[in-house]
Amino acid sequence: MRALILNCTLKPSPEPSNTDALASHVADALAERGVEVGTVRAVDLDIRPGVKTDMGGGDQWPAVHERLIAADILIVASPTWVGRPSSVAQRVLERMDAMISEADDDGVPVAFGKVAGVVVTGNEDGAHHVISEICGGLVDIGYTIPAQAWTYWHLGPGPGPDYLDEEKGHDWAHTTGRTMAANLHHVASALATRAWPAPAQ
Repeated sequence: MRALILNCTLKPSPEPSNTDALASHVADALAERGVEVGTVRAVDLDIRPGVKTDMGGGDQWPAVHERLIAADILIVASPTWVGRPSSVAQRVLERMDAMISEADDDGVPVAFGKVAGVVVTGNEDGAHHVISEICGGLVDIGYTIPAQAWTYWHLGPGPGPDYLDEEKGHDWAHTTGRTMAANLHHVASALATRAWPAPAQ
């Protein structure tokens, strides 16, 4: 089983990413269940605006798309900015929109039978809004969202230290992340045992 984490931080490599740090705990919990986990830091790539799988001109999204198709589990990890998902997360979801019209040889949309979850960081409130925004987009694209398939860390309203600078709340976020990993793996394993039916015509 394969999982892909799309880290939608605004920080290019090698700058430390709070979002990556929390997502790594979910990755570790998935790896303990035998899942092969890969990560893409989307801001490091030339991902063109648009809603097609390949926008041409050096667009690097097609390689990400291939990894999405190969993955059974997707985790979209985003910081909270002005109470919303990052602009990178929005760009990623817009590019994934093309998957709605892509199907396998049996006519089943390519995201059907795959599961997804969300990781959120931020030093002020808004995590539940970010989770709902991203989950709503992923369901529209065709992903299945298991029960409690998310974790987040924040310190409440107003500015404050970042995840990597503050230990408060880590135990809760990590425990929730382990539950998230278990639920993603459980539902992905169940879906893998049965072929997904093609949509009604």
